[in-house]
Amino acid sequence: MSGEDPENAAKPRSHGLFQPRVSAKPRALGEDQTRPGAWRAKVLTLFPTMFPGPLGESLLGKALREGRWALEVLDIRRFARDKHRTVDDTPAGGGPGMVMKPDVVAAAIDYAQADAPGDRARWPVIYLSPRGRPFDQATARRLAAAEGATFLCGRYEGVDQRVLEARQVEEVAVGDAVLTGGEIPAMAVIDATVRLRPGVLGNEASAEEESFSRGLLEHPHYTRPPEWEGRRIPEVLLSGHHARIAAWRQSRAEALTKERRPDLWAAYTGKAGAGQGEAELSDAQTSAATGGHEKED
Repeated sequence: MSGEDPENAAKPRSHGLFQPRVSAKPRALGEDQTRPGAWRAKVLTLFPTMFPGPLGESLLGKALREGRWALEVLDIRRFARDKHRTVDDTPAGGGPGMVMKPDVVAAAIDYAQADAPGDRARWPVIYLSPRGRPFDQATARRLAAAEGATFLCGRYEGVDQRVLEARQVEEVAVGDAVLTGGEIPAMAVIDATVRLRPGVLGNEASAEEESFSRGLLEHPHYTRPPEWEGRRIPEVLLSGHHARIAAWRQSRAEALTKERRPDLWAAYTGKAGAGQGEAELSDAQTSAATGGHEKED
């Protein structure tokens, strides 16, 4: 583990069913009294107090307290060996900003992975980076099927490439935008993953009907009152006719996907390009899509 002294190593902040006990040595995550088979997230960050943040609220927070999943946070700075706890240095070849040092990052990863499976399929190590592969629902399902994952949150100009290669780190991006650090993207990925785990949402059907689960964006939702500010709930949704309701939802999901995400529409229709992914709606689908009547302005 890169010579890291367990007595002086970073003490992980564990969040789960019970409050962490104070001890001279950090306890292995497996010692936490979480439920058998609980999914585990390890986060390496320079700002550990950002966690659990929103992950500790609502359904995910409830599942965390119930031990359905576990969160361990490690402060990367504690793995720096000099008296100033230096974690970065100037970029080779010149240029602006600073780069996180490979020896410090490697020591943090090695410590986190000491009690995790070495098989990256069972336990991926993910670096949140704008140059990574786009995060999508398929990736969330893959992570949810693993035993857990370790998330490296970068800062500054990024992380030395050598440690990413040496430790088989997977780069993932949550969008085509640059943020100040990887903590918020890590929260987004953990949220999307944990909610797929059994017992977290409560209603397993919810996860199956949402956007991307069937390759389409989700259909619109409505609730009472039936009319609000002159806008009515589509008549078909109040009809009680389950087949017509299903057809309406399917048609609206298709229409929204075609309009807003041509890339998803092209993949859904099996065409090579978005421009070829056109499909005419049947009269029945058109009727269902409009609620059985023309839209009123």
